[in-house]
Amino acid sequence: MQEQQNIEWKESWRDEYLKWICGFANAQGGKIYIGKNDKGEVVGIENSKRLMDDLPNKIVTNLGVVCDINLLFENEKQFIEIIVEPYPNPVNYKGQYHYRSGSTKQELKGAALDKFMLERKGKKWDGVPVPNISVADLKKETFDFFRKKAVKAQRIEDDVLTDTDEQLADNLQLIENEYIKRAAILLFHPKPTKFVTGASIKIGYFETDDELKFQDEITGNIFEQVEKAMDLLFTKYIKSSINYEGLNRVERYEYPKNAVREALLNAVCHKDYSGGVPIQISVYDDKLIFWNEGQLPENWTVEKLLTKHPSKPYNPDIANALFRSGYIESWGRGTIKIINECIQFGIPQPKYYYDMSGFWVEFRKDKFNTEYFESLGLNKRQIEALMYVKEKGKITNSEYQNINDCSRNTASNDLIELVNKELLESSGQKGAGAYYILKNS
Repeated sequence: MQEQQNIEWKESWRDEYLKWICGFANAQGGKIYIGKNDKGEVVGIENSKRLMDDLPNKIVTNLGVVCDINLLFENEKQFIEIIVEPYPNPVNYKGQYHYRSGSTKQELKGAALDKFMLERKGKKWDGVPVPNISVADLKKETFDFFRKKAVKAQRIEDDVLTDTDEQLADNLQLIENEYIKRAAILLFHPKPTKFVTGASIKIGYFETDDELKFQDEITGNIFEQVEKAMDLLFTKYIKSSINYEGLNRVERYEYPKNAVREALLNAVCHKDYSGGVPIQISVYDDKLIFWNEGQLPENWTVEKLLTKHPSKPYNPDIANALFRSGYIESWGRGTIKIINECIQFGIPQPKYYYDMSGFWVEFRKDKFNTEYFESLGLNKRQIEALMYVKEKGKITNSEYQNINDCSRNTASNDLIELVNKELLESSGQKGAGAYYILKNS
């Protein structure tokens, strides 16, 4: 047996280990073994009878929980097993709330403690009522904007157009006991940053990770932020190429607009607003990164997001309003939708990352385009061949000759140069069966 998230080994008992029991009770439960060293080997205990008498009373008196305590034997040595069940209500030790996370114990303080206490009461951060603010303080224009979007999306009845703003907020479950919730402030207040630090979006264009070229900060309520951020991204930060189909002008951006919008909405819905840090969008020459502070649902991994999964928004009241207005779906399809949009657009699948700082979505631009190839100083034959490989998947020397009307020696020299520039790689075959594919395709 190995020491892990729900197992702890201690050679002898100390009263401070009540904190570990508290941490297990507040998390997913666990077991503490007294009489084992840090390798899990039984070293035995001498005062087992006294501990078996004392421990139940100490645990109940200090923590208010009941644990199963068993005396076990191995190689004629005694050790004690303390089985801690997860408790639905918060458990504290001398006024301190401890929590088992991974293989460590931490004392919950500040925002982390607030979040823990809310969850134990069945509440989320965005559902907490706020005193001294009324619906009259919210932005009427945003309520009108919401009505139009929601009716168009057919997510609410047409008669909502005649509801007062207060009735609408109540129907969206944004009012509790005559107080508006935090979600209402973020969704409809003209200046939510007055009440929630970091309730904004920052966009920056980076030459390198440590070289910021220019930036913008977007404030206002969530509806305003989403619209302003999308507008800024696709007018200032993300380039587009212009082509003509007949007389029609066609713009093609570097990234699919629907996928970018979905990533932005996911960041807004799942952000941990108690952290006080803005959503951050970093734009580079070859990639686009979204970051928001937040956590995955318990026992979820990034891999789960790549397949069909239930919808578990971190901020359910915010997510409900965005769903009713037609901004998002409620089936947990956002991450899959982003992947499919990128595949259809012809760029690499986005990468999802999650660590203790938050959640990341990284888009990679399709650099294999004429503009990029020209910047590398390639000749027209090479560019034509690369676009051919991009479409067909591979190219032979004879195909290179045919599409460029050139000699075998010219084709060979051009292909060798493309391999040296790490744009193409050879199949490794010799003779008629030899071909080339895009590097890392």
